[in-house]
Amino acid sequence: MDTMLKSKPQTQQRTIHNGQETSLWSSGFGMKMEAITPFLGKYRPFMGRCCQTCTPKSWESLFHRSIMDLGFCNVILVKEENTRFRGWLVRRLCYFLWSLEQHIPTSSDASQKIMESPGVQNLLSGRVPGASGEGQAPDLVKKEVQRILGHIQTTPRPFLLRLFSWALLWFLNRLFLNVQLHKGQMKMVHKAVQEGSPLVFLSTHKSLLDGFLLPFVLFSQGLGVIRVALDSRTCSPALRALLRKLGGLFLPPEANLSLDSSEGILARAVVRATMEHLLTSGQPLLIFLEEPPGYPGPRLSALGQAWLGLVVQAFQEGIISDATLVPVAIAYDLVPDAPCSMNHDLAPLGLWTGALAVFRRLCNCWGCNRRVCVRVHLAQPFSLQEYTINARSCWGSRQTLDHLLQPIVLGECSVVPDTEKEQEWTPLTGLLLALKEEDQLLVRRLSRHVLSASVASSAVMSTAIMATLLLLKHQKLLGEFSWLTEETLLRGFDVGFSGQLRCLAQHTLSLLRAHVVLLRVHQGDLVVVPRPGPGLTHLARLSMELLPTFLSEAVGACAVRGLLAGRVPPEGPWELQGIELLSQNELYRQILLLLHLLPQDLLLPQPCQSSYCYCQEVLDRLIQCGLLVAEETPGSRPACDTGRQHLSAKLLWKPSGDFTDSESDDFEEPGGRCFRLSQQSRCPDFFLFLCRLLSPILKAFAQAATFLHLGQLPDSEVGYSEKLFQFLQACAQEEGIFECADPNLAISAIWTFKDLGVLQQMPSPTGPQLHLSPTFATRDNQDKLEQFIRQFICS
Repeated sequence: MDTMLKSKPQTQQRTIHNGQETSLWSSGFGMKMEAITPFLGKYRPFMGRCCQTCTPKSWESLFHRSIMDLGFCNVILVKEENTRFRGWLVRRLCYFLWSLEQHIPTSSDASQKIMESPGVQNLLSGRVPGASGEGQAPDLVKKEVQRILGHIQTTPRPFLLRLFSWALLWFLNRLFLNVQLHKGQMKMVHKAVQEGSPLVFLSTHKSLLDGFLLPFVLFSQGLGVIRVALDSRTCSPALRALLRKLGGLFLPPEANLSLDSSEGILARAVVRATMEHLLTSGQPLLIFLEEPPGYPGPRLSALGQAWLGLVVQAFQEGIISDATLVPVAIAYDLVPDAPCSMNHDLAPLGLWTGALAVFRRLCNCWGCNRRVCVRVHLAQPFSLQEYTINARSCWGSRQTLDHLLQPIVLGECSVVPDTEKEQEWTPLTGLLLALKEEDQLLVRRLSRHVLSASVASSAVMSTAIMATLLLLKHQKLLGEFSWLTEETLLRGFDVGFSGQLRCLAQHTLSLLRAHVVLLRVHQGDLVVVPRPGPGLTHLARLSMELLPTFLSEAVGACAVRGLLAGRVPPEGPWELQGIELLSQNELYRQILLLLHLLPQDLLLPQPCQSSYCYCQEVLDRLIQCGLLVAEETPGSRPACDTGRQHLSAKLLWKPSGDFTDSESDDFEEPGGRCFRLSQQSRCPDFFLFLCRLLSPILKAFAQAATFLHLGQLPDSEVGYSEKLFQFLQACAQEEGIFECADPNLAISAIWTFKDLGVLQQMPSPTGPQLHLSPTFATRDNQDKLEQFIRQFICS
């Protein structure tokens, strides 16, 4: 069955009757649709090794080749064999019996130990300068400390934990087809537990359900009760009270007050004492490094950085000798609570609202085979102590984007400065500001390093591959689906599915049923057409999950497009573009320009890796995938001839070391190396595929530059982002390309323009206002900005 993909006029799509469309879903495949249980084989690539530069000892000690052969387990598959009992009744009560057999350590005196900690005792005695307890009665201070402590956490209730585990296990089995976890990854974590250091899990955040699912997965693997740092913005007071009894942690609002506020000093001292008790008692901690799903803001969570800062502070002060950090990634076929529109305000989830949402989800799943699959990935643990020692040696000078890129955009300079980009969009909280400036930098870079490792180790799900193929309008989905899966595995990324190709396509298309239309044509073939409007926007959001796999090649392809923009017309034939010689220095420059333009929230570069190392990696990837072919210039020595090269001391350290050394000018770079675009038949389509992966954000930036002509400034940042989003939607309606109509892309464009010096934020009586900078007030400079961005876009 070759599943065809053809573009149909929108008028024809609107005339499809709902009943006719439903019959196509039930009979179009010629068989009953059934979900496929993925089984991930042991020969898949093992992802998630820790950084060999920052943590070389952890890289060796916490990994063994034998763990790759352990395979996967379905965490929510609990049977009679998982209990101590056997029999007919046990098979029907196995969920409840399993929850009763789980070991839950009890500690009734946790609050008393926190009250007796040195930090709290100093508060009670009034020895903390500036705190609200200074000069007050100890009883009043003690009541205030107990109130703050009650807001942060309570002692977990074992009976409530067992009851909730049983209910959650029952609910997950009706919501998900399976929840896969690699046994070898779990063995690495258990080995790290034997080291004696407290475990801190640092996770991505894809769904509001993550706060329940991940603690349950870790709890089911014998790690005990996981203390979860949750966001109070997403929960009502009643739900927060319940979650605290299940192990939840909430930051008191007073902790974010100014540094000289007496209430803030008191709250931060209580939070630090609570964290010190959790770490010294060995209780595992789960922190989400990403903002909640649908949050219109930076990717890195300010709350997650605040909790991580407490862990770093406890280590720096000697409260704990070390901590074991475990990056965690979670991937869904479809996120269960993903909103249809991301342009909405986050309302706190109430207790009864959550119960009603669970009831509706169960009603939707009743008798439905379109259940999704989940993959939980635990990357290799590493030592906080080792990272702290080694990471500081990788810190170098950095400059803001207006110094790096603005002169090049305006044509005032052609040389890219030899320094890294400084870009921090995540605001600093009161807890982080209370740390030393050096520790603040350590926390920010550590959180970015861990989030980069988590995203890179996340499995690619079948819906992401199918959505990418539908957006790029591939003609034969089955063949292209197999090809894209193989390309993903070849790049060292794992996939969260397996099975027969036809059945897998059926399962994936059934999950995407709300966003595509199936039309049956002759000889049993099907035409799969994405629904226009919100359907295309949702598919674009799903396809972004595939971007980390091909990110290096996508950056390289767009850089090549920018290099050829001034030489060959974009609509010119591939053979004409292949004639042009591309020098290595020119490629480096274009890649650097694109790296500086793209937000770090998208690229997630590791802080220990310089931009020039990344440029070399991008160039190597383009050569490995066959897009670039080395071209020997006349009269030059062949690149493979190394017999007569002078092996100086600089040659030995230059390719892998510091690229910013002042003596590097004497090193003889292979600047004479040239490349051409390969003329293989598959290269034009693959080149276009790579460029299209970055098209949504680049087009959004270009349209944001066009939006400057309309003169909508000055305005508040929220108001301007709403107007820009409406402009992106209007452009999407005109062009029929809805991938750019995303409010998060509009916010990213505004923040990038602020860093670039295009927009300036100035105070006013009504609040901060965005103004157009004097440099870009002229139409000529606005056109230069738009032209600079559009050179990287491949139409």
